[in-house]
Amino acid sequence: MADCYRLGPQGLSLFVRVTPNAGRDAIEGVEQRDDGSAVLRVRVKAVPDKGKATAAVIVLLAKALGVPKSAITVTSGDTARLKTLAVTGDGPALVAALMRTAPT
Repeated sequence: MADCYRLGPQGLSLFVRVTPNAGRDAIEGVEQRDDGSAVLRVRVKAVPDKGKATAAVIVLLAKALGVPKSAITVTSGDTARLKTLAVTGDGPALVAALMRTAPT
């Protein structure tokens, strides 16, 4: 799990792979990529139109991590499946919440 995020002074950076148009909203766990990196797989029912899927991802992760939606911002990949999200808060507490939520 340690590869899908990076701790920072303001919280953590979370590397996510989004699947829009899914049958349900769910955090599916960590996926090892061919290049050796890891991403958190997230499925959302929302369509990838005008930021709807990204907004759904933020809502889902905010609920799972116990932070307000305003604590999560997209730092890269706004219109891509692979995104980097900045989550503001207590880094170790956020990692603990992520460990509880994401199946390994």
